[in-house]
Amino acid sequence: MSRGPALAVVGATGAVGEVMLRILSQHADVWGEIRLVASPRSAGRKLAVRGEECEVVALADEAFDGIDVALFLVPGEVSARWAPVAAARGAVVVDSSPAFRADPEVPLVVPEVNPHAVRLRPRGIVASPHDTTLTLAPVIGALHAGFGLRELVVASYQAASGAGRDAARALREQISLVADSDLGTGPGDVRRAVGEDGLGPFSGPLALNVVPWTGELLGDGWSSEELGLREETRKVLGLPGLRVAATCVRVPVLISHSLAVHARFEGEVTVDRAHEILATSPGVVLYDQPEVGDFPTPADVVGTDPVWVGRVRRAPDDPTALELFVCGDNLRKGAALNSAQIAEMVAAELAASAGPSPLPAEPSSAPSSGG
Repeated sequence: MSRGPALAVVGATGAVGEVMLRILSQHADVWGEIRLVASPRSAGRKLAVRGEECEVVALADEAFDGIDVALFLVPGEVSARWAPVAAARGAVVVDSSPAFRADPEVPLVVPEVNPHAVRLRPRGIVASPHDTTLTLAPVIGALHAGFGLRELVVASYQAASGAGRDAARALREQISLVADSDLGTGPGDVRRAVGEDGLGPFSGPLALNVVPWTGELLGDGWSSEELGLREETRKVLGLPGLRVAATCVRVPVLISHSLAVHARFEGEVTVDRAHEILATSPGVVLYDQPEVGDFPTPADVVGTDPVWVGRVRRAPDDPTALELFVCGDNLRKGAALNSAQIAEMVAAELAASAGPSPLPAEPSSAPSSGG
């Protein structure tokens, strides 16, 4: 087994935690101990990672003793309480929640776009963006490097699992209620069939429907996820004045977010050059042959690590703008994978700073002073 840095996975029993344990088992093993941490009610459970059964320990101060890197895969209020504790006890925290994304002293990192930022962590914390931002960032970061980005207009089509396990369960239950019927042909019939108690976390039925709302209400009718996508994209790209407008929509898909993107650049663009850029960009798969039906859909990309891009077109009325469609698994790159990639970068940094292990001392040839 590797004798690298010690890793804590906080939230190991959650949906993203389950994906993270699979990723840790599939990736090159750079870790020494992997300690699984969750709420006290989950303590004592055993989960498989790297082919071994590991017992879950309760989230407490001592859970971070001897830990070098702590992955937080928990809600924002839990990260806000416990991430500073882990950092104060010497761990580098990689947090996937919203708690620190807007903090100017916490870097917001997408390894394919701004890997240098991982070292800039005065609070000992590195944040990972929202899953919608992570679906967009590798693609738009590559195009920005090639063309110089000026403006973004984005419509997201977000899977139910982005709102958690209960949301995915609610969608399945709604689908079972409306299947094999003629519902959806009259006003309000799907809502009546589902009932108010069956809506789950959605403001309307999701089966046979789309809901143009994700997040919490903020000023002027914008949602928290729409404004979050704006601010996170600016921070990751290092473009604080970038014009971004987003409309976030929940769709009846279990896993994988999609985005329709209108991007304007500093000068004239071509589809051929955009294809060249995207085809060679890390973390991106170009899948763009609409004449034979080849373009990404959520059902095609689920379970894969990269973000997929297709339908690349130059805007008909603006030679500086591109239209494109992007899909990505919101539980892999959109959550667990990006955090794992950041943690592996930190592990490499820690290994480099530690230097080579000292050679054992040569046995002394001096005579013993003993009698």
